Amino acid sequence: MRVKAVIAYDGSVYQGFQKQTTTDTTVTNDIEKALRSLQIDSSIIGSGRTDAGVHATGQVIHFDLPEFWSDLDKLKLNLNRKLTQIQFKHISSVSNDFHARFSAKKRLYRYVFKIQNPSVFEQKYISYYPEFDATLLTQALELFVGEHDFDHFHKTGTVTHTTVREIYKTNYIQRNNYHYIYFQANGFLRSQVRMMVEAAMQCARGDMTVKQLKEQIECQEKHTTRLAPPEGLYLAKINY
Repeated sequence: MRVKAVIAYDGSVYQGFQKQTTTDTTVTNDIEKALRSLQIDSSIIGSGRTDAGVHATGQVIHFDLPEFWSDLDKLKLNLNRKLTQIQFKHISSVSNDFHARFSAKKRLYRYVFKIQNPSVFEQKYISYYPEFDATLLTQALELFVGEHDFDHFHKTGTVTHTTVREIYKTNYIQRNNYHYIYFQANGFLRSQVRMMVEAAMQCARGDMTVKQLKEQIECQEKHTTRLAPPEGLYLAKINY
């Protein structure tokens, strides 16, 4: 039986979502280790990868269960007992052709930051950007909406057949002392969200013009390759 699981995890303790040859400290490695302890030999497939330090509140994975694991509530309970930095929020059966990555229609990322230094209890989960112009930030974010070739907005080493992605919507809101940036798209390249956040914040702080950002989005000239800090980034929701 194939199952779909919605999970959350604290990315500050991991070197990323995907398995790596240089470390065992990944989200995938911990989940598969927990599955094996329950006599489940399946690998897991995620809706997408997250960088080291990046969190998730709505990552989706799929894996296949042996016949004797029919009680999904019991499975969730057992997995949550074994995993301390990862939480299984929902587990449900799906058709055998469901694929966490390729079946996904929309992906939503949330970026959280403050203009004051985060407290010692927030440092791993919230980023810091000093004063900025909210109007300029909104203008910068709007430039990303639509279908673009994001060749100038990803880390080198990205393996993909195309760098074209469609951003469905962006948003900036403030709640009390917390600031939130949202990106929803059909997909993202490696570190694309962090690079877009940093570029938009450079515009908002006067370090780059909106015209320069537009030039980079249109692949005319690359003005920045810096990444926003990973602590504030969350993979928030996957739509199927």
